[in-house]
This record gives sequence, structure tokens and C-alpha cells, in this order.
Amino acid sequence: MGTETESFRTVPAEVRPYLAELVRRTRAVCGPRLTGVVAVGSLALGDYRHGRSDVDVTVLLAGPPPAETLRELAEALDHRRLPCPAAGLELVVYAADFARVPSGEAGYLLDLNTGARLPGRAALDPAGGPSFWYVIDRSVAHQDGIALYGPPAPEVIADPRPADLYAAIRASVREHDDGQGHLADNRVLNGCRSVVYCRTGRWFAKRDAAGQVAAAEEEFRPLIGAAVRSFERPRVGALSLPGPQVREFLGWVRARVDERAAAVGA
Repeated sequence: MGTETESFRTVPAEVRPYLAELVRRTRAVCGPRLTGVVAVGSLALGDYRHGRSDVDVTVLLAGPPPAETLRELAEALDHRRLPCPAAGLELVVYAADFARVPSGEAGYLLDLNTGARLPGRAALDPAGGPSFWYVIDRSVAHQDGIALYGPPAPEVIADPRPADLYAAIRASVREHDDGQGHLADNRVLNGCRSVVYCRTGRWFAKRDAAGQVAAAEEEFRPLIGAAVRSFERPRVGALSLPGPQVREFLGWVRARVDERAAAVGA
């Protein structure tokens, strides 16, 4: 395994061979520029659901590298060349110097989405796009990221400043409130996760966060329970949730997030 880390063994067995090959190909393309590969998202939070979850990975490069290197990496990891066993791969490449400093910017060098259930994307320029996904992912990575290659995640990925992070959480809630392109269960569970972060200052797995909110908020307990049951099914088998109740819940989430964001000056 070369300099891949012992923590590599903590990722689910269903995706471990795939991630090992992803690291190998990334090293082959990027060479000595590669300083870190970190599993984030559901892998980091211990809530990976095979057949439902994406594989989320952050790559850190000394650089920035030539654009040709980034394009070559995107080609090497494309689902057609390296089939992803999960719903898809969401991989983000940052300059190592950027990732070490708190930021509210997207700041990526490459944003790659590929997989059987993801629309393909290989973007090299973050200008004009939303930044909140990346800010939240870096916060999760700083807290619980699994180093697949290189130093521990907290040493190489900074936690965003509170004002930047809560601005990102607010933007995430607005995105899920709109609902376009998101499964209803994921909208509800991301709302739970946002509320629990506001209350605790820590990121929890979606189902853990759902349990905490359902225990405290009886009014929303049936909806949250239905969202969890849906989340435990494959994406193609996701359950339909009542739209008015989802919107009411997300309005409540938004109010809780706005209260916390105002308290930290976001």
C-alpha cells in the first residue's frame, strides 16, 4: 500500500478495492505533487449506504498543477474507465496551500462527478458557481475525514471560519428547500444534520442527526421516520414524501439555522 494510511482500513469493504485503485491512479497521474487523499461525506461520518451513497473524496496537490494533469486525472477516474461501485464518485481537488487555510470560497482545481447515478461533470473553474457544498465538505473533512494517503485530515484541511460555515449551511438549506434535483428524504435528512450542527457544533451522520431531531421535535417525528426508511432503500426505490410537510419542516430548519447564523455574524 506504499504510504497509504492505516485508516484506509476503516472504509467499508464494498468500496475499499475501488478506493485503493483510485489512490493508485491518482498517484500515477499526479506523482510527487500529490500530498493527500481524504475520504469525506458519508464515508467519513460512518453512514455510507451501499447502493444509495456516493463516494466523496478530496485530493490535495502541491501546485496548482498544469491543467493537462487535472484533465488526465479526470479521465483516469471516469466511471467508464474505473467503474464506481457506489452511486457515484464526487471528487474535489484542491491546492494543498488553499486547503490548509480557512476559507468560505469553493476554491477547487477540479470538481469531478462520475458514476452510474450521477450526471457527469469535470469542472476546472469554480467562478460563478455555489461555494457552500465545498465549505461544508471541508468542515466535515477537518472533523472526521479519513486519510487514504498522506497526513491526517485535520493537519491538511482547515475548518472554515464560523461565519463562512454558517453562511454555507444557510445556502445549503435554501438549496434543499427549493428541492430541485434532490430526493425528498435527502432534503429532510440534510435539514436534520444542519439543525444538529447548529445545536452541537459537530457533524453527525444523517440517520444519527435524524434520531436527535425526531426525539426532540414530536411534530416532525413521522416525517423524519419516513425519510429514514426511504434513505435505507436504494435511490431508485426512494419513497415519496408529502411535499407540504417537507416544505414545512425545511421552513422550521431554516429558522433554526438563521437564528444560529445571526448569533455568529454570518
